[in-house]
Amino acid sequence: MGIPSDAPIRLHRKFERGDRNKITDVQGVRVGQVTLQDGEINTGVTAVLPHCGNIFRDKVMAGCSVLNGFGKSIGLVQIQELGTIETPIVMTNTLSIGTAFTALTKYMLEQNEDIGVSTGTVNCLVTECNDGRLNDIRGLHVREEHVRQALDSASDDFEEGAVGAGTGMVCLGLKGGIGSASRKITADGGEYVIGALVMTNYGSAGNLVIDGVHYDTTKAAARTVESSGCAGETSGCADNTTDAVSTGSENKDRGSVIILIATDLPLSERQLTRVSKRAMIALARTGSYCGNGSGDIAITFTTANRCAHYSEKDILKYGMFFDENIDRVFEASVEAVEEALISSLYHAKTTEGVRGNRYMGLIDFLNMD
Repeated sequence: MGIPSDAPIRLHRKFERGDRNKITDVQGVRVGQVTLQDGEINTGVTAVLPHCGNIFRDKVMAGCSVLNGFGKSIGLVQIQELGTIETPIVMTNTLSIGTAFTALTKYMLEQNEDIGVSTGTVNCLVTECNDGRLNDIRGLHVREEHVRQALDSASDDFEEGAVGAGTGMVCLGLKGGIGSASRKITADGGEYVIGALVMTNYGSAGNLVIDGVHYDTTKAAARTVESSGCAGETSGCADNTTDAVSTGSENKDRGSVIILIATDLPLSERQLTRVSKRAMIALARTGSYCGNGSGDIAITFTTANRCAHYSEKDILKYGMFFDENIDRVFEASVEAVEEALISSLYHAKTTEGVRGNRYMGLIDFLNMD
């Protein structure tokens, strides 16, 4: 979906969008979500399947970049060391990563009777952001069955905005969430896709930038304080204090963002890591400087280079991109991530949650008098 053509905002676009303009334009990639929303509960699960087969036996080549390491994701070490992903990628809130890890482990054990018996164990990949500004995060509302439901419901179409793991997220003073976009490029006469999916919970109010235009979201943040009964007084406003810069409180770039980039281009794990590093450019374009308290992580994988868990051969052959021509891969990736970031805000609905905190969706913000 990304940003609709009739939206009141525009993003510079050099590359053609994919058919859905989602990460699932990369053939085989699937996304499933479970949204938990009830009063002070605003949380959920988003699961991304790199392909529809047995991911443990048929791993995808991957790379990652810890842009700022104030995060608690599980499973990044194997990507950094071996350059592979062998499970679906689960996204949820910070205090639910243990539950998600257990559920994902059980899911993998069901599919692979050899794990922990005739072969090694499995390295599950779970990522997180802190949704405590809108969600009763201490309530630990995400359960194993929610993770399993997200995995089992994965398809090539999914919602964006305040859904799944993004239900309680806050970004740049507005309501954050799940966003996605994709771009097409050509190489050696063939067409390839680069898709992005993000969970946005980063940045400070007042710093939002869309296509080079600055938007003063402190107005929305101030209204948030007023709606929770704290207008003009921020000392007792819990999580609102970080965003209510117009009332004089300190405004910090804090939170997190998880950026997933998928492609069907044959890239090596080194090149996939290089693509991950470029995600920082998209964050900067939208107004983030990756502050001290932000956990910003990018993960990139390719469906073109599969790594078999078992092999009778010692030497395996994989494709890669000619480095001197890879710039357009970097540029298309940055463009897809940038639109995904803004799309997460555009599709997010204004949400009120725990302790009366309320954050406006981008559309409602743009319609403010």
